[in-house]
Amino acid sequence: MWRGRGSTRCGSRGRFRKWEQLLKSLKTGKAGSTILVTTTKESVARIMGSSDLLRLGGLSVADSWTLFEKIAFFERKRERFEEVGMKIAEKCKGLPLAIKAIASLMRFKATLKEWEDVLRSEFWELEEAEAEGLFPPLMLSYYDLPSNVKRCFTFCAFFPKDHAIEASNLVQLWMAHGYLAASTGSFPVEVEAERVGQDYLQILAMRSFFQDVVRDRDRIVSVRMHDMVHDFAHYIAKNECSVIEFNADFQRRMESSHERARHLTVVRAEGSKFPNVTNVEKLFTLWVQSFYDTPPIISQLDRVDPDFICRLLSLRALDFSRNQLGELPKEIGLLIKLKHLNLSHNPFWVLPETLCDLYNLLTLKLSGCHHLRRLPSKIEKLTNLRHLEIDRTSSLKMLPKGIAELASLQTLNKFIIISVNDRSNAACGFVGLKSLNNLRGGLKIEGLGFAADAAEAKKAELRNKAHLSDLEMDFSPLIKSDSQYEVIEALEAPENLESLQITSYGGTSLPQWIMNLTKLQRIILQDCPNCAVLPPLASLPLLVTLHLEGLNSMKCLDFDSLGARANRGATVAFPALKKLKISRMERWEEWDVSVGSTAMPRLRCLKISQCGKVKALPPLLLRGSTLRKLRIDGCPVLHRLYNKESGGLWSEISHISKVRVS
Repeated sequence: MWRGRGSTRCGSRGRFRKWEQLLKSLKTGKAGSTILVTTTKESVARIMGSSDLLRLGGLSVADSWTLFEKIAFFERKRERFEEVGMKIAEKCKGLPLAIKAIASLMRFKATLKEWEDVLRSEFWELEEAEAEGLFPPLMLSYYDLPSNVKRCFTFCAFFPKDHAIEASNLVQLWMAHGYLAASTGSFPVEVEAERVGQDYLQILAMRSFFQDVVRDRDRIVSVRMHDMVHDFAHYIAKNECSVIEFNADFQRRMESSHERARHLTVVRAEGSKFPNVTNVEKLFTLWVQSFYDTPPIISQLDRVDPDFICRLLSLRALDFSRNQLGELPKEIGLLIKLKHLNLSHNPFWVLPETLCDLYNLLTLKLSGCHHLRRLPSKIEKLTNLRHLEIDRTSSLKMLPKGIAELASLQTLNKFIIISVNDRSNAACGFVGLKSLNNLRGGLKIEGLGFAADAAEAKKAELRNKAHLSDLEMDFSPLIKSDSQYEVIEALEAPENLESLQITSYGGTSLPQWIMNLTKLQRIILQDCPNCAVLPPLASLPLLVTLHLEGLNSMKCLDFDSLGARANRGATVAFPALKKLKISRMERWEEWDVSVGSTAMPRLRCLKISQCGKVKALPPLLLRGSTLRKLRIDGCPVLHRLYNKESGGLWSEISHISKVRVS
């Protein structure tokens, strides 16, 4: 399938050239093959040589009303509004996007007068040519937004069409441009900008300006914009946002096409050199969009000209991610207005020390820089830094001591403990975590196997990181040490934690503080070879996901010892658990579920793999009507019992909708 665009911008011409290249290869296909083109413009279909055109009509009046009322009357009475609502729905001419947009607006209109005002709005009279083919409902919904949210929406024209927009990155860009001032609007001053940004995302999603909204718990993770909504954002933004494709054929013409732009996206064509675009002196945002990862070979094509950096002095946000850059010019330190810098997925070994001159920086993104050996030593100069993203930086084995002075830091994906023999005054140890009480989201602590003793670990004061939601403790390199239990007990996690992962832990038992984490929704215990007994996890009230892997000393899973709890006289084990995965348990033989009438009453998915000695699955779990997916891999005893062809116990699992035994 190839989606034909209706836009005439140079980016669309670039896509059409790619279509021509693809068409040449498709012409050698087998006779009878079909290419399906979907487009909003009939001219695009004809240019692409479509032989049969299928013109889709709009929704019927009845279907239009059904869609409208489903959204507009969500959890509210409709009697007084139906007559006006039907007239508003008819004005959308059967276009689903228009209906969704206007219905999302009406959802927040409480009086009949407000509904009538929308019906009589002058925006309905816009001619298609005057509005550049954009829907009047989008205008109505846009002008009903709070002023700060309007500004955030129009900025989204900065992204290419059909781009999956990472929500956290979008919020950070809004922050860089001062769009999330918490002292205005309905938000109290003490609310942090990131929270305001999430609220703005929710508003835009509820008004149907975003689609394909992906959520994790109560937060939006990513969104897309419908092509017509994207066109509308460009229409409102006028010439402030520009998206251009950079290659040799179009370079000269494009250099004059973005003179008035303040937010520029340059789509770097495959095999082209790093773009040295002109007319960039007044830019506030620059994104050189590329799709490379971090290859070991660096080319001169991927070199950034220092003179180009010197012409970007007005920038607030700069994104050079995925451009195969092996070196960043030291002139980057001249961009002192910069608040957002994304260098992710580049093969840097080191970064220039001048980067620490960017004292206004709020966000520094280095995710996926696998070759990066160290961070700039004077990082404490970045006093305003709130987000330092260093996940997937496998070569980064030490953090500079100055990290401890970044008191505003909210995002720090990982913290690294190094060997006593390798420590120097420049390295940050446990005590560096003490002052970072604003950390939130996820944190991975690496190198805990090097921790000297409990007294050192206690300096981190991890329990005071009240905003953390996800914590991973990595004790690799795995060292069997009597002190590891004392170390993990000293690293008491905050009580608001929702996800906990413990990896390569060498102790024989897990910390008691786990049972204080009553908000835990996910636990992953991985490669803890000496751990033979688990704490009473079955009594955690909100635990949804449990993953046990590589607990090679464990012989029996006993729900009584796991803390099955009483509930109105009956014993309930794992009351909220929906997904259970058990793998690589070499000595596990018995699974005892003898706790009365209820065990895992909400279990949906059960996966058992590489557990060669386990004898059988508990009949009590298999009889439950909630189990929807069962997967058994690499378990020879279970395979003999439960395989469909010859297993004597196949009848116990045959009612489960998705079963795989291999």
